Amino acid sequence: MLIESLLKSLGHYVSRGRLHEAFQAFSLLRLQSSSGGVVLQSTASLLSACVDVRSFSSGLQIHAHCVSSGVGYDPALVPKLVAFYSSFNLHSEALSINENSGILHPLPWNVLIGSYAKNELFEEAIAAYRRMVSKGIRPDAFTYPSVLKACGETLDFSSGRVVHGSIEVSSCKCNLYVCNALISMYKRFGNVGVARRLFDRMSERDAVSWNAVISCYASEGMWSEAFELFDQMWFSGVEVSVITWNIVSGGCLQTGNYAGALGLVSRMRSFLTGLDHVAVIIGLKACSLLGARRLGKEIHALAIRSSYDGIDNVRNTLITMYSRCDDLRHAFIVFQQTEGKSLSTWNSIISGYAQVNRSEEASYLLREMMVDGLQPNSITLASILPLCARVANLQHGKEFHCYILRRKCFKDYTMLWNSLVDVYAKSGEIVAAKRVSDSMNERDEVTYTSLIDGYGNQGEGRVALALFNDMIVSGIKPDHITMVAVLSACSHSNLVHEGQRLYKTMQCEYNIRPCLQHFSCMVDLYGRAGLLGEARDIIQRMPYEPSSAMWATLLNACHIHGNTEIGEWAAEKLLEMKPDHPGYYVLIANMYAAAGSWSKLAEVRTFMRDLGVKKAPGSAWIDTGSGFSLFSVGDTSSPRACDTYPLLDGLNQLMKAAAGYAINEEKNSDDELLQEVG
Repeated sequence: MLIESLLKSLGHYVSRGRLHEAFQAFSLLRLQSSSGGVVLQSTASLLSACVDVRSFSSGLQIHAHCVSSGVGYDPALVPKLVAFYSSFNLHSEALSINENSGILHPLPWNVLIGSYAKNELFEEAIAAYRRMVSKGIRPDAFTYPSVLKACGETLDFSSGRVVHGSIEVSSCKCNLYVCNALISMYKRFGNVGVARRLFDRMSERDAVSWNAVISCYASEGMWSEAFELFDQMWFSGVEVSVITWNIVSGGCLQTGNYAGALGLVSRMRSFLTGLDHVAVIIGLKACSLLGARRLGKEIHALAIRSSYDGIDNVRNTLITMYSRCDDLRHAFIVFQQTEGKSLSTWNSIISGYAQVNRSEEASYLLREMMVDGLQPNSITLASILPLCARVANLQHGKEFHCYILRRKCFKDYTMLWNSLVDVYAKSGEIVAAKRVSDSMNERDEVTYTSLIDGYGNQGEGRVALALFNDMIVSGIKPDHITMVAVLSACSHSNLVHEGQRLYKTMQCEYNIRPCLQHFSCMVDLYGRAGLLGEARDIIQRMPYEPSSAMWATLLNACHIHGNTEIGEWAAEKLLEMKPDHPGYYVLIANMYAAAGSWSKLAEVRTFMRDLGVKKAPGSAWIDTGSGFSLFSVGDTSSPRACDTYPLLDGLNQLMKAAAGYAINEEKNSDDELLQEVG
């Protein structure tokens, strides 16, 4: 009766972590009990308690007692001792106990291998498995999952195959957990075929099984198979975990099915799994790519209710979503409400303003970020440099060029150097663009495309063609954007035959199917050369609806070359589209005036009045040194008008003077640095 009471007390104290009282009960139990089994059971319980309360010294005392009592390698205690030492990361002691115990049961080895795997000591786990097998100990269903994970994490294909072979001839071949571990291992190896065959032969599957194969397909980019298996999982009635939902909805994003991604996120909301912060990010990204601001605001509200809005990635995605949905006001509100702004947060808001060409705001935010103690990284520069290229802001482009040159960490960022080439090319500094290109360690199709476009815009079509040939010789395959650039270069330099040849080789040699932009280039090529019939044929034969810009291109060419027949046809087609661009109506009016169609000219003017179309005055952004100022034709209200008009008069006189006049100015430190590159 006393023994039972002491055992009950010992169990009570152990379960509550009261180690001191448990030891007192154990001491009494040793004095009162003559049964070795009872003492061994109590000793094992105490060892487990030492692990639970993290009392290493107490565990050592128990081990010492076991050794002195001659039960140090008792089969009941060895697994507990191995677990004790493993829990304190003393794996060498745990291994020594296993080696010297002489026990042929897999349990103590399972404990050791599992601890190795848990602590990411994967090579040690595989070595322990081999040692276990060499002792003639047969692995069981608890051995295999840990060692298979170790093989997968170390990409040890040969050991994995050996373990798999052992499983095939064991009773664990159909074990659910072993099969799941096998699938996960082959997923790490990238062997989708074996993983799928293992899955198909399973008589029992759980959510882990389905998720393992779906993620296997996803990791290899085999999204159609992943989507198909997800549908099968759904109809099989297996509960879909939030991880699987996120994998599949993320796959929809990657494959451009943004509506599908948003639909999956919406379905998740109606299930018990709900949305985690990863699902919220996926939903927000889908909204930003679809321009679905209203749905994005709903997900924003859900994020606030779930307290996800405090997570940095969620906040940054919110800023991006509002920016891409043309709601910079809300994007900036989210940005302002963020405490302790990270570099990613600054990058998100700068990118938002850069994407809509708000160069002044983007530059201001960049300065504020640096005042805040953060330095631009590759992502910051990748956002701001294309903006410099689009608005031809050469001064800022030079400043960023110097910043990149002074930091060796950007040396191999081809994307940044490509952006610099584009800045110089679009700003008319094509020699500087070529110099940057020549300094690059690696050039790709983007580098060549920027140069080809830059030379083409300056009428250097032959140079552009030479660059295109260099690109082909270098083994770089052109894409559809490169072909637009080189066809445009031919157009600007009146290289009709070369343009025709490239248009044909684009399809037969480079397997690039012509899109609307390529057809537009051919219309421009023929139009500039006066081959208006060919230009008309291109429009009539192409499988796309002509854009208003294409009709305007043909119309302008007809006006220049005096072809009123095709010109009137193009004018009527352009008028049918009711374009918003006021310059197009001027082209139409000029065409009708040249053809003597005064009644149609009057109709165009009436049409413009009814639609409220007004020709905006010409304007330009002027770099004043401290920023940019908008200057319009005839604008005397500008505070800088008194400085601007005399400057324009001076520029007019210079342009009338002899060509090639150059102003020599003293180079500043940045200019000297740029010269060093050449």
